[in-house]
Amino acid sequence: MGKKHKKVVVLPCSGIGKVYGAVARETAYELVEKVRPGLATLTCLPLLVINDPEAVALVTENPVITIDGCPKDCAKKSVEAVGGRVAKAYEAIKFYKEHKDLKPEGIAEVNETGRKLAQVAAAEIAQEVDKLAAEEGE
Repeated sequence: MGKKHKKVVVLPCSGIGKVYGAVARETAYELVEKVRPGLATLTCLPLLVINDPEAVALVTENPVITIDGCPKDCAKKSVEAVGGRVAKAYEAIKFYKEHKDLKPEGIAEVNETGRKLAQVAAAEIAQEVDKLAAEEGE
């Protein structure tokens, strides 16, 4: 019998000033607040960077999904740097490549098509949240 996890942690990149960073954040909010509330939870990258004890415990004691805005994988690398294991890593730009009709624009906030892209991405990532949550009781 495996360890019982409390939550599936979602960690988006900060990507300040970058449209795909904004898409990563919007996707995480959509996932945690609307698509899988109560099952998925957020933490933020800066807390890991400063080794905040609660954030570090969250990502080391629970399955983690990262959503990076670019191939630099800052969110993924930050989880690994504090001893966490990333169960699944995504890049926001790959969702756009699969849905070119949903071109995001904006940096602090994404436009309407960016929000639609985030909804599509959150629906896809929700399947991974469900899978990780199902493994909790094993």
